[in-house]
Amino acid sequence: MASSSNAAHANGNVAPALRVEGLGVSYGALQALHDVTWECHSGEIVGLIGPNGAGKSSSFDAITNMVARSGKVSLFGNDISSVSPWDLAPRGLRRTFQQNAFFTDIPVLENMTGMLLRTHGTPLGLAVCAPWIEARRRRQAADEAREILQRFAVPEAFHHSRPAEIPYGVQRMLSVALAYADGAKVLLLDEPGAGLGGADMDKLKTLLMELRAAGVALVVIEHHMDLIMSVADSIVVLDQGALLAVGTPDEVRANPKVLDAYLGGVD
Repeated sequence: MASSSNAAHANGNVAPALRVEGLGVSYGALQALHDVTWECHSGEIVGLIGPNGAGKSSSFDAITNMVARSGKVSLFGNDISSVSPWDLAPRGLRRTFQQNAFFTDIPVLENMTGMLLRTHGTPLGLAVCAPWIEARRRRQAADEAREILQRFAVPEAFHHSRPAEIPYGVQRMLSVALAYADGAKVLLLDEPGAGLGGADMDKLKTLLMELRAAGVALVVIEHHMDLIMSVADSIVVLDQGALLAVGTPDEVRANPKVLDAYLGGVD
């Protein structure tokens, strides 16, 4: 799918950041996804919408190899269909879940610092023999964690609080920050706007647009139609596990099948 924000996509010279082909997921006799194909480029937001049970979260589980599935998943043109879930994050593919995900018993800053250990961690031998190096890397990780948290609208006033002690809207932003960590290239967001409104929704919208401008490929599951229609370059609509429509927000709004299956019944 070509994005109007990046004309290079249209000439076919740029491999999509993420492409799924013929994606299928079955839970026993239930076909959660059937032959679903779509793609997302760097610097693009793809909205993934559909009624409850349409297969949206199953798509994320399938992409990240958390469920048995058929089809092919490619990251920047490389087949990652058989890559284990824990090996996808180092390749730049990250995701959030519908529920906030963080360590509840440690402060917000330590949650974020912990996500940076892959790039700022110190091997045990070096930590023992040269503790000053380990201390320096810890300071660097903490400084970077503060910068990331503030970028993701988690104010410094909350950095030393436990996640459960901060406002819900800030918790949602923290979950996205932890998924992004040291720089996701493809970020799958599962209902980031759930439970948000007013200023919190505005902050989320601003963040999504900033991440797109930074070149991140974003796939966003969202039920807030005003949000997703205002930020997405293209929309993928699922219904009963099948691909119902793909197009720009305007094209999707005008699609009678989409109106019948979903948009017409949602406030």
